[in-house]
Parts: sequence; structure tokens; C-alpha cells
Amino acid sequence: MKKIFSVLVILLSVASVSFAQKGVMKFKEETHNFGKIAQGKPVTTEFTFTNTGTQPIVISNVSASCGCTTPEYTKAPVLPKQTGTIKATYNAAAMGAFNKSITVFSNAESPSLTLFLKGEVVTKEAAAKPSTQK
Repeated sequence: MKKIFSVLVILLSVASVSFAQKGVMKFKEETHNFGKIAQGKPVTTEFTFTNTGTQPIVISNVSASCGCTTPEYTKAPVLPKQTGTIKATYNAAAMGAFNKSITVFSNAESPSLTLFLKGEVVTKEAAAKPSTQK
């Protein structure tokens, strides 16, 4: 019985150490609202994250939910307490409201994470008018 208990204690210790050694992506925002944007005018935003874990984070891939969104991302390992970015450009070709997703794949504690872009594509004239909303 003592051997089983000792083995369990060792396994739990190893498991807790391995979990503590992951990188953690902490984003300032996970959804960006562009508001009203002019049709035919691409818009870009940058999602910034900090590695709040104890190991470097390596982003292996970033994929967009459609061809209308082009992602770019930090290729170098992001060390603990350092920042990285995911830049996304939406082409704004189709009129109307949109809600697009970008999935980030990495070696972080959460191996996949989804970011969102939303807004409304309007005519160039409507986008140029000042908003009356408060």
C-alpha cells in the first residue's frame, strides 16, 4: 500500500510540474468591433497578448473562418512576460453585418483559442457620416 501511495504522490507531482510549465496567452481583447466600415476598404486590427506562463509560446498556425480575412502573427517564440501579436485584415467586400473568427494554434496551456472580428460594411457615403449614437 505504501508503494502505491508513493507512486501516486510522484505522479501527481510530475503532473502538476508539467502543467505549471506551460505558456499562457492573455489577450487584451478577444473581440474587435470595427463598427461601420466603408465597402471595398480593407480594415486591420492587431490583437496583443502577453505570455503570463512560465514557458515560451510558439504559434504554429492561425486560420481565418473565411478567405475575406487575412491573419499575420508573431513567428518567434514569445518568452514569459513578453508580448506577441495576431494581426487580422478584413477585406470588407460584402455589404452588411459580419462576425468572423480567427483560430490561433500554439503550444500554450490552451492549444487553440478563437478571436473575433465584427462590424458592419456600409456604403462609402454612410461610413463617412458622423455617428449620432451616444
